[in-house]
Amino acid sequence: MSKVKLGFAPTRRSIFSAPDAVKYRKLTADKLRELEIEFVDITDINEEGLLYDDNDRMKIAEKFKNEKIDGLFIPHCNFGTEFECARLAKDLNVPVLLWGPLDERPDENGVRLRDTQCGLFATGKVLRRFGIPFTYMTNCRLEDPVFERGIRDFLAVCNTVRTFRNIRILQISTRPYEFWSTMCNEGELLEKFNIQLTPIPMPELTDEIKKVKAEASEVKKVMEYCRNNMTVCVKDEELENIAALKAAMKNLIEKYGCQAAAIQCWNQLQKEIGIMPCAANSLLNEEGIPVVCETDIHGAITALLVEAAAMNKKRSFFADWTIRHPDVPNGELLQHCGPWPLSVACERPKITYPLAFDHPGSITAEAKHGNISLARFDGDNGEYSLLLGRAKGIDGPKGMGTYLWIEVDNIKRLEAKIVEGPYIHHCVGIHEDIIPVLYETCKYIGIKPDLYDPIEEEIKAYLRGE
Repeated sequence: MSKVKLGFAPTRRSIFSAPDAVKYRKLTADKLRELEIEFVDITDINEEGLLYDDNDRMKIAEKFKNEKIDGLFIPHCNFGTEFECARLAKDLNVPVLLWGPLDERPDENGVRLRDTQCGLFATGKVLRRFGIPFTYMTNCRLEDPVFERGIRDFLAVCNTVRTFRNIRILQISTRPYEFWSTMCNEGELLEKFNIQLTPIPMPELTDEIKKVKAEASEVKKVMEYCRNNMTVCVKDEELENIAALKAAMKNLIEKYGCQAAAIQCWNQLQKEIGIMPCAANSLLNEEGIPVVCETDIHGAITALLVEAAAMNKKRSFFADWTIRHPDVPNGELLQHCGPWPLSVACERPKITYPLAFDHPGSITAEAKHGNISLARFDGDNGEYSLLLGRAKGIDGPKGMGTYLWIEVDNIKRLEAKIVEGPYIHHCVGIHEDIIPVLYETCKYIGIKPDLYDPIEEEIKAYLRGE
């Protein structure tokens, strides 16, 4: 599970109660510790541990930068100093969480100590003036369940933003000739998002395969893992090639500092080593290193976003939208030759032959049913968006490769959305509801969230704490 570090910068305003602000600073910090959330405090900057002074703000910014925080949490412990909050957020360029504790009843004389809600209104305005995207967690008490939920969702947003801003993908060979749909604009991805590709030719991969085979130890470990966790329906020498491919890809991913890979899959690879890469992809996917098919760079980006949104607790699966369900009106088959991670399967996977090819190295297994989230990062003509939606796994005819029959609310609406674009026949799924996190992430990474069902108001209500 990913660890996310927050910069904790509680704020106050001079004309409201400083003692009450100090009290709520401590209560909020104690709550974060209770929830086991890692944060960087500012009690060494001033004795109150509060943001309200510009000289202190510069020291806080320097400290947070040195600590490499992933997100900025600004609790308004009374009204708060809105321009200092905005200046600090501008300095740091990380996701910002705006929140304040619910105000108490005025005393018998009508005196109010904090006016926290009013201050949140002011800070929201100034953050917008500064052009700073921010997340707002509803004005609530520390004990309210919505506080913990909001904090944990924000941590997931920070994790996803951090992942997106540091993507480097190993591109193994070119895309297959026929797959014009997986074409991407490498320069544009770098210019717009700092997404870096590391292209290598097929011989570099095959050289690494020869190297790991000669060393033998890692290949033997992978072969043993396969025998213990899957039903192996291929020859020993073919299993050795699968294990060597897995070990070689991992070595190259680590060598070039990448977090994911996209591989050509076919046809040259089969001429070189005689197998499909699906099972090797599956083994890396199970380790939390997404490897996608058909050199689909946008697919690899999607997989990284999806797993980060789930705090890297669960594995995702890279799928084709393929055919409608023969019996369920809003049903659809998600399938691919066999690259899905083992933990996604509802049965013992088999290493065997794929549906459409004569070479071994595919996995066959149906995925678990239940509720899933589906996503696809893609773009046309310089405009990028993230397709988002929910589905549930259902029964259907037996399939080949890794597969899952799903049901959505309206398959015709979804089908039109994919055809009209900017999407293709690939998506990424995960058995977790990450749609609100990905929706909120989009505001920080500069792309449009694109929901294939009309659930935007539901998502916004959830994020408001309703």
